[in-house]
Amino acid sequence: MLLQTLTENWWLLLLRGIVAIIFGVLAFTWPGVTLLTLVLLYGAYVGADGIFSLVAAVKGGAMMPRWWLVLVGLVGLGAAAVTFFYPHITAFVLLMFVAAWAIIHGLLEIIGAIRLRKEIKGEWLLILSGLLSVAFGAFLVARPGAGAVALIWVIGTYAVIFGALMIGLSIELRSLRPAV
Repeated sequence: MLLQTLTENWWLLLLRGIVAIIFGVLAFTWPGVTLLTLVLLYGAYVGADGIFSLVAAVKGGAMMPRWWLVLVGLVGLGAAAVTFFYPHITAFVLLMFVAAWAIIHGLLEIIGAIRLRKEIKGEWLLILSGLLSVAFGAFLVARPGAGAVALIWVIGTYAVIFGALMIGLSIELRSLRPAV
């Protein structure tokens, strides 16, 4: 049931990947971006990611355990809400907020991949994206003194790699769809 739902909704992972890559490219092309713009870009990205995760959870079959998609979605929407309601937060608070979101998001993706390991052979892409998220969050915690421009490049790199991994997983899931 889980595999069927994922293969039917492969396009949601594709959209998550595309949004992540767009966010990453925007971060690269606007290196002189202000902290406020970075906050708003980040809020838009995690909000879109949260919405896509919740849509995937809602579109899942009634028998499918979807708690991890719901949790990823709610964490993303919560991160977006806090970001938009408090746009003038300091760089340090933003850094810790981004780090916490990345670590939680990554752990939830690893859990989801473990649940899929017997159903698809491409689960390593989800594990790898989860590990990347956790490593990214841990890096931000360990290096809080990084400047805003450095943070933009780190976030942009993370988003592009994460997006590529999500697109790869969506292609793998699309190939598993039954022929109609």
